[in-house]
Amino acid sequence: MKTDSPRAWLLAVRPYSLGNSVILIFAASAMAFSDGAFHGMPALLCLLFALTMQCTANLVNDLCDCRKGADRPDRLGPDRAFSKGYITLPAMKAGIAAFTLAGCLAGCGALAWAVAHGTLRYGGWELVGTGLACVLFAYLYTAGPWPLAYHGMGDAAVVLFFGLIPVGFTYYLQTGTWTAQVTAIALACGLAIDTMLLVNNFRDREEDARCGKRTVVVALGAAFGRWGYFALGTGAAALCLTLLPDGRPWAALLPLPYLVLHLRTWRKMVRIDHGEALNVCLAETARNILVFGILLTAGILLG
Repeated sequence: MKTDSPRAWLLAVRPYSLGNSVILIFAASAMAFSDGAFHGMPALLCLLFALTMQCTANLVNDLCDCRKGADRPDRLGPDRAFSKGYITLPAMKAGIAAFTLAGCLAGCGALAWAVAHGTLRYGGWELVGTGLACVLFAYLYTAGPWPLAYHGMGDAAVVLFFGLIPVGFTYYLQTGTWTAQVTAIALACGLAIDTMLLVNNFRDREEDARCGKRTVVVALGAAFGRWGYFALGTGAAALCLTLLPDGRPWAALLPLPYLVLHLRTWRKMVRIDHGEALNVCLAETARNILVFGILLTAGILLG
């Protein structure tokens, strides 16, 4: 692969994972639409912010995991662009800066729209603080003196920054409110998306232990990884069912086929147990999350 080529950058941003950001904004915007308060411009700006921040986090992760020894030439997961030498250090730093700047511009645009349309309760400072927290998370997940991913905080961070914050604040930006239903949907999305991190950490548990990366799977063992993956997916489906008493039967029931896919992947993960063959479970998990997001969004729109 040619150094710093478009193919190298495509590998680095991990396109298979970017659907996670898309389903979050779609689900939140579907809630806003169903509540009669959808606005296309802030929804688009939130989507751009989420995608650029995820790309930033992926690039920082690519760089820092290599430098910390977590991405060695014999790694089990998909190739990483920086560790393979496909992207040079100056180009990687420039790419991280560019995606960060693009995310900040999108966030500022969303803030400007909300202030102009008077949808915010606290003058916009709540969005400023949240946006800064998202930028910090993109870096501190694997960078800095106390990287979250290396101290067992990765899963909690994913539920927060790939669940509660993007779904809750995308809805809040358009409507000026935050409801219990939105919280349930946000948590359901966060749990479903965390299955991707957990299957990664389950596959890499031996490598992570050798390099001092104490994920929850390293700290609590492979059995926790197996049952944790099971619990995350079933928990996501169960949270959708809480929408049933609130008069949203489609949103509650339509995501249930996801659970079938999730359990099939879980059984395959348990059977394979270790090694590069677990990458098929990673691919299926990415597919399952996308199916969950599509079904949930459709269910919200149907009522």
